[in-house]
Order: sequence, then C-alpha cells, then structure tokens
Amino acid sequence: MRRFLATLGAAAVLAGIAAPVAAQDYPTRPIEVVVGYSAGGGSDVMARTVASYLEPALGGASVVVRNLPGAGGQIGFTEVATAEADGYTLGVMNLPAAVALTYDRDADYTVDSFTWLGNFVYDPNTLVVPASSGIESLEDLVAKAKENPGAITAGLTSLGGNDHFAAIQFANAAGIELTQVPFKGASMARAAMLGGHVAMGTMAYSQTVGFEDELKVLAVLSDERLPYAPDVPTARELGFDITMGSYRGIVGPANLPDDVRQKLIDALGAVAKDPKFTAAMEEQGSPVEFSEGEAYEALAKEQNEAAAEIWKTTPWK
Repeated sequence: MRRFLATLGAAAVLAGIAAPVAAQDYPTRPIEVVVGYSAGGGSDVMARTVASYLEPALGGASVVVRNLPGAGGQIGFTEVATAEADGYTLGVMNLPAAVALTYDRDADYTVDSFTWLGNFVYDPNTLVVPASSGIESLEDLVAKAKENPGAITAGLTSLGGNDHFAAIQFANAAGIELTQVPFKGASMARAAMLGGHVAMGTMAYSQTVGFEDELKVLAVLSDERLPYAPDVPTARELGFDITMGSYRGIVGPANLPDDVRQKLIDALGAVAKDPKFTAAMEEQGSPVEFSEGEAYEALAKEQNEAAAEIWKTTPWK
C-alpha cells in the first residue's frame, strides 16, 4: 500500500512539474490566424503583417493566415469561437461588425466566446464625397440634404457594420434623411462614389488612402484629428458629436489557459511596439492603436452595447 501511495505521490509531483514545462514550450506547432474575409482586404493585410512580426516575437514560431470569407465574416468568427482553446487557432476580430452579426441573425458565438488578446487598429470612419461633387464642406452637405430630404445617397460597405452605424449617427446628429445604399465591401462602395452613383460615403479613413485626388474627406469620426491627416477636421469640431470606426485585433477562443494567454498578449504587445511594424501599418493607412487583454475586452463589450442599442432603435433587417 505504501509503495502504491509513494508511486501515486511521485506521479502527482511529476504531473505538476510537466504542466508548466509544456506551457513554457508553447508554441510547438504552427499557429493559425483565421480571417473571415477575402485576401487583400484591410483585415487580411493586417493579419499578414501581424503574423510576420509575431513569428519572431514567439521565438520563431510558424504563424499561418487562413481566409474563411462568407456571411459578412460570420464563418471566420465562428471558426475561432468554436476552436479548441489551446492557442493554436487565433483570429482577426472586427468590431463592431462581428458583434452586430449576433443581432440580425442566428450566430454560434457572443462577445463572451472569445479571449480578447490585442487590438491593433482603430480606423475611424469618414464623411466623404466625390471630389467632383462640388460639395466643399460638411456644412454644404448638410444644407443640400435638408433641401432635398432623402435625395442624398450614402454608399455603405455593408449593413450592420461601422459604415452603417456612422451613417445613422450622422443623419441623427445633423437632423437629415439619408438614403442608405449597401454594397458588398468597401471597394464597391468606393467605386459607386467615384462613378457618381452615390452622393457620399462613410467608409473608414484607410479606405480613402490613395484616392486623394478623386475623393474629398469632409470630416473624420474620431475624438481628435488624425496625425497623418492633420488638415481633415473631426465631426465634433464641426458641431456633430459622433465617433465611429473599425477596430481590428487578434482574439482566441474563450478560456485560453492563463499562461498561454499571457504569452500571446506579451508577444502581441512586443509586435505593437516594433518600429518597423508600426511604420508598415502607417504606410497601409492603419496606424497602430494598441489595447490588450482586459482593456480590449472592455472595448468589445462597449461595442456590443452600442450595436444592441442601434439594433433596438434602428434595426437593419
């Protein structure tokens, strides 16, 4: 009996020693980052940029990006939420779009289905018109909308996302009526503006970069002017108390082991501070605005509450 208890005790001690050693060795195989959108978009580009810097931050780990587009990102978000919580499946999280999807359809996840690791980008929405429109200021746009209620068409990347919410906020703050025209993605919404098929857009600022000659950004929906676009006023400066944008970060499934979670947060934090990484992101029009762990989770819950309120007052389906 004593021999059995001694053996049992030794096994317990060995198990206690083995567990932290295994965690210290993480990762021992490739990590997959799931993107719920097609290759080439803002989320995909961010994921691939983060992955290339995350590999050395994790000691030479292999980090592979996998695109699972469809259903407005829902397929990808679900893939991450339902994956094994071992740190080998991560995903790009888009707010408020991901949480908005849980209100207009059946979804296999909620805001609590994820471990919130690190948000890298806050890409504020804009109020933008074609440069050829003759509209020179936000005051001009509001005056034109009031003269002809409903005549101003607003091209949206999609319904139930930050573009859509920005249009609702702007219309309410300005006391105007806009006719919303949803498209399947930012490139289509932008093309519609450039072709004169819609009068304005509310796309994220990064989606206007490279089109400065064709598009005129009247205002940005951020708390302060953007350091990389100092001549563009905020909507608040112009008397409209509205902010909205697209947050893009990295999450894992809920209940990641604490040590794995912390290792990932530390590595992502190191990526966010790397000057080469921040320069690459700024070149893409998406300067880094990093928040991690509990702060990122609090941000997600704020976005979830905002989506719920808009769904209650202005359902989009």
